Amino acid sequence: MGKSIITRCEGMGLRMTGQRRIIAQVIEDSADHPDVEELYTRASNRDAAISIATVYRTVKLFEEAGILDKLEFGDGRARYEDAERDHHDHLIDLNSGAVIEFVDAEIEALQERIAQKLGYELRGHRLELYGVPINKPDS
Repeated sequence: MGKSIITRCEGMGLRMTGQRRIIAQVIEDSADHPDVEELYTRASNRDAAISIATVYRTVKLFEEAGILDKLEFGDGRARYEDAERDHHDHLIDLNSGAVIEFVDAEIEALQERIAQKLGYELRGHRLELYGVPINKPDS
């Protein structure tokens, strides 16, 4: 990952208030895929004056500016991650809602081959797998 969210926002000419800076830092510090409510909880722990409306507006601004990627995993919650994170795919546990990030060279190569076979140059993709844990019998 390159520049921070704050640096990228400033480079785009976005006005970065103190509260927007906190929200940006919360997003950068997140190892998971928080929704707006989770971002609000984390941001308001740092600054109690931050409202959920401010978080919603800031997330929308960042998304429209291409700073954040909006992820929807079929659970009715929009989640967010930094658009400049290294490429990865997602496996969503349908029982717990956990989102597991992974990278697999074979899958990446297969997607490239499929695009070429169909006459396309692949410029990007998103892969989401949905599953439940396999119950392994005790040995």
